[in-house]
Amino acid sequence: MRPLIVTAFVSVDGVMEAPGGEPGYRNTGWTMNSVEMDPAAYEIKAREQEEATALLLGRRSYEAFAPVWPTMVEEFAGYNAMPRYVVSTTLTQDDSRWPATILRSVDDVADLKQEGEGPISVHGSATLGKALADAGLVDRYHLLVFPVLLGAGKRLFSDTDKDARKLKLVEHEAYSNGVQKQVFDVVQG
Repeated sequence: MRPLIVTAFVSVDGVMEAPGGEPGYRNTGWTMNSVEMDPAAYEIKAREQEEATALLLGRRSYEAFAPVWPTMVEEFAGYNAMPRYVVSTTLTQDDSRWPATILRSVDDVADLKQEGEGPISVHGSATLGKALADAGLVDRYHLLVFPVLLGAGKRLFSDTDKDARKLKLVEHEAYSNGVQKQVFDVVQG
């Protein structure tokens, strides 16, 4: 079965909303505004493009990325070349600038995990990430945790009342700007 990896920029209090400057959020751009740039902290982002064999997004993230990521030829060459999937019950067609296969449910994602080989990477997509975790479909988390508290905002983790899920820390590093890389495998069973 293909591993499903949720990757995110998060604040210490778990907010992942508007890290790069998306409009409509009070603390938009917090990844750029809260710390000095340290290229070493982003090594994992380049590695994700090399290792992933498919990109999975929720509708809102897809609609935000589709007009931008195809124009970022060098930065996102890997993601622009690999198959993309968007999970949506409302999207009627993909964006021709950045074609994707539309999936209708987390059950469709479970089926996708059974097809092909290599990791499926989930970017952004807070609502989708929570639904995938609640369905037991997430195998790993790649987190870049920024030393900032944001309070309100979309959170990475679900607040659903459920049984505890254990995580195993498999990789970590702290950088000069206070950002921490935390890679966790979800302990199955």
